[in-house]
Amino acid sequence: MPDGTDRHDCVIALDVGGTSMKGALLGRDLEVLDTVRRATPRASGRDAVVAEITAVLRTLEARATTHGMAVHGAGVVVPGIVDEESRTAVYSANLGWRDLPLGDLLEGALGLPVALGHDVRAGGVAECRLGAARGARDAWFVPIGTGIAAAVICDGRPLRAGGYLGELGHVLAEPGGKPCGCGARGCLETISSAAAVAAAYGARSGRRVEGAAAVAALLERDDPDARVVWDRAVDALAAALTTVTTLFAPQVIVVGGGLAEAGGLLLDPLRSAVARRLTFQRRPELVLAALGDLAGCLGAGLAAWDTKDGGAPARQSEETPSSVAS
Repeated sequence: MPDGTDRHDCVIALDVGGTSMKGALLGRDLEVLDTVRRATPRASGRDAVVAEITAVLRTLEARATTHGMAVHGAGVVVPGIVDEESRTAVYSANLGWRDLPLGDLLEGALGLPVALGHDVRAGGVAECRLGAARGARDAWFVPIGTGIAAAVICDGRPLRAGGYLGELGHVLAEPGGKPCGCGARGCLETISSAAAVAAAYGARSGRRVEGAAAVAALLERDDPDARVVWDRAVDALAAALTTVTTLFAPQVIVVGGGLAEAGGLLLDPLRSAVARRLTFQRRPELVLAALGDLAGCLGAGLAAWDTKDGGAPARQSEETPSSVAS
């Protein structure tokens, strides 16, 4: 932490999740100067969530002032459907908002420029500029947790489509399959998400497990039920990523989220399953995410610096910051 006599340029970055918020003061080279973590009070409703976001931003601003740092703006990323251009949180089932002008609300409360973004797209930009896809101009970032989302970087730019692009978890994987939370049936999330893997193992074996990590541990012990469930999840995910590769030709597909914590147990069979399906397509490199749960926060910081430097949309470049605190 800098002492009270030094002055640093910084931005405030905040990644708002359904259960927790991760905030940081980030320097020009994306070094982490201070952090705050708070629970997301989603059970208390939309207004309580917005109030807590504002409180965290003010806390970080106050800490920057205490330590003699000049704050040049804030980046805030949230889940759901986000329109970055209008700075609107269009929809989030988990956080209870619809058509919320969140960027304007936060900017008015904070008195600083606020860049509003989508958590997964921000994480994808961060992985391209700082992490596992560094230097790639065409990449996908696919975090697999309770759900499955995707950030699409094409020719160095994140694609948005008004905030609706990248819902990989809701492509059809099994016609007539299990109901999905979105209202459809047979979505990829019902088979390959971390939550689905754990639920499928419990249904098949009659033994409840705490998350996909427990299924991965059983897989390492040659549990036959774990093998069936895992192979099914990998197969469905491979089919979806083959479609992604055919349509978008990514150089790199970065896999993150809770399921990716299984490492080679996931990546090795997934690479093989995708490779078997490809014929003429450009073959992507499948890699594990490098930035962990800091990806969204770093992406928020990148958006804040981009806004400060002229307001241009975040663009991937080989000219990347030289240091990132982990």
